[in-house]
Amino acid sequence: MSTTKVLKPIATTHTIDATDRTLGRVASEAAHALLGKRSAQNSVHLAHPVTVIIENASKLNLPTRRIMGKVYTHYTGYPGGLREVRMDVMIDKKGIADVVKKTVDGMIPRNRLRAPRMKNLVVTA
Repeated sequence: MSTTKVLKPIATTHTIDATDRTLGRVASEAAHALLGKRSAQNSVHLAHPVTVIIENASKLNLPTRRIMGKVYTHYTGYPGGLREVRMDVMIDKKGIADVVKKTVDGMIPRNRLRAPRMKNLVVTA
């Protein structure tokens, strides 16, 4: 009878400095780490205990063209329920951290592991 050893994933922390970097590159690096692609024991059916900390989010390189031109839309489900919010309005109301979280959230697959993975994302301004 053979015994197999099950390896438990080791809790790790990845810190990303967002100073003078674009939003998409920071978000894709964070999503890559949240998916467990940086760990040696990668398995797609588990939410790894990986914490990703994005520091200096307020110092992101966001051109004015991007801030004024990016529009976030969602549909409420009712007729005429298409809602649109520009990025500059979202930054004023909710802060830059929510914009970064929304960008990373869009890069995580839409399955049952999405919420537990997003809980491991910390954004500091």
